[in-house]
Amino acid sequence: MDEHHEHLCEAGCEHDHAYLHAHGIAHSHGHVHENQKAVINRLARAIGHLEKVKRMVEDGCDCSEVLVQLAAVRSAIDNTGKVILQDHMRHCMVDAVAAGDTEAIEDLCNAIEKYMK
Repeated sequence: MDEHHEHLCEAGCEHDHAYLHAHGIAHSHGHVHENQKAVINRLARAIGHLEKVKRMVEDGCDCSEVLVQLAAVRSAIDNTGKVILQDHMRHCMVDAVAAGDTEAIEDLCNAIEKYMK
């Protein structure tokens, strides 16, 4: 993106997401997603569960109980990832495909590969 265009965007201009992809204009995918509040709430719950696990370990709780709580944390994180992925597919990827942005598709494939390890 040239300096002039970058300056305009910093000043508050907004382009359609598909337009940005179609014209190869670098941009952030930092827009608000439909489920952003739900994701934030899920993450807060997962953090709370993880803090509980830490306290359980500090207090010397039974290992079996700690493992059960860790399973709950993992499940909460996996479900949060599922919501993010669905949102990304329904919005970002639809825009990317419409704009012919194969890099976005490759980025998603790489992210899924890392997420599912």
